[in-house]
Amino acid sequence: MVHNRSMLGDSTSVAVITVSDRSSRGERADLSGPRAVELLNEQGYSATLTVIPDGIDSVTGAIRAAIESGARVVITSGGTGIAPRDLTPEGTRPLLTRELPGIAEALRRDGARNTETAVLSRGLAGISDSTLVANLPGSVKAVEEGLAVLLPLIPHIVDQLDGGDH
Repeated sequence: MVHNRSMLGDSTSVAVITVSDRSSRGERADLSGPRAVELLNEQGYSATLTVIPDGIDSVTGAIRAAIESGARVVITSGGTGIAPRDLTPEGTRPLLTRELPGIAEALRRDGARNTETAVLSRGLAGISDSTLVANLPGSVKAVEEGLAVLLPLIPHIVDQLDGGDH
């Protein structure tokens, strides 16, 4: 899958943040974050990975740090479900100046085509300063499906955030 990145420079930075208590403690290998980085790098983005524990403060802090380091796109993986420690949306929402509900809806709709429980994802998408932030569920399959939705949109979103014309 190739997407038109002609309007973006080669230095477009994408921060991938895996949100998982077990992965952050080294009890379980993080597979979704490395897969996201691989897919983004294949498309010419400069993607990096951070693994953090679940929790509102850890999510807010990691997203804020990614934005402050210059990321134009932040993708989180994990913590979007209904388990007690799934608090990624709660950590994301305070940073969003504008939500993009259509993207979150598209992510759930596309995910539900293959996985019935995708409709339980509470993931958000929106803008924080001049950065696109999107929450994906924590499985490799969900990351692959989610990036299939997001990758065609990223160039246009970043261009619009930079003042591009419609």
